[in-house]
Amino acid sequence: MENRVDKLADVLKRLNNSEDPETVKSEARELIEDLTAEELSLAEQKLVDEGMQAEELRGLCSVHMEMLEGQLNGLKESLPDDHVLQTLILEHDEILKLLDKLELLNIKIQKMSSPQEDRALLSDLKETAEGILSAEKHHKREEDVLFPELEKLGITGPTRIMRLEHDEIRLRKRSLVELASNIDYIDFADFKDRVKELSNYIVFNMRDHIFKENYILYPTAYEAIEDDKLWADMKNRCDEIGYCPFTPLK
Repeated sequence: MENRVDKLADVLKRLNNSEDPETVKSEARELIEDLTAEELSLAEQKLVDEGMQAEELRGLCSVHMEMLEGQLNGLKESLPDDHVLQTLILEHDEILKLLDKLELLNIKIQKMSSPQEDRALLSDLKETAEGILSAEKHHKREEDVLFPELEKLGITGPTRIMRLEHDEIRLRKRSLVELASNIDYIDFADFKDRVKELSNYIVFNMRDHIFKENYILYPTAYEAIEDDKLWADMKNRCDEIGYCPFTPLK
């Protein structure tokens, strides 16, 4: 594992140094073709702990996502349109769009010299932060419906990690909404620093969280919960909790 992490770090540096991406990606595929999503997550965390910026991990993550995309598409194709997991996966797609938008907004804000320079951009930040926070019912359906059923089957490790991550990310999402709502009462340099800190945390950790749910937790749930009547009951409980403003199918 240690040797593989070192090699992955080298590949990432070369990707970020504008070396021929297809050549480097080919090497990356060979390195991680047998690496599980969980192992990749551990490798990423080790690299961050060693000082690598979270943004630098995107190259590797995108390669691994490409390799696993077929597996996720297979799961989606096997699920009915109104299945609990289908809805959660589709919501993830919408959340990822919001994260992409937040990432771009942060980059533009870092180039601003004053809040008067682009008020519309700051308004867009607030709207996007609120959109990301509006995913709370997505998390509640997981925490109150999906996770308990998995835990009844003895699958407790992944759900414990996901709950902890929900709590940690939720704090940052709320902080970003509050920050975006109080721009006129904060020194702009401090504001930009805080936006960068919160945005980078939210974008990286939510992408990583969604990755683990899409490629580890949801396939595990689909295989472990075999009773269609139970899935139907879970759907009813999800309906009672409600959905997000951006939920494609309800």
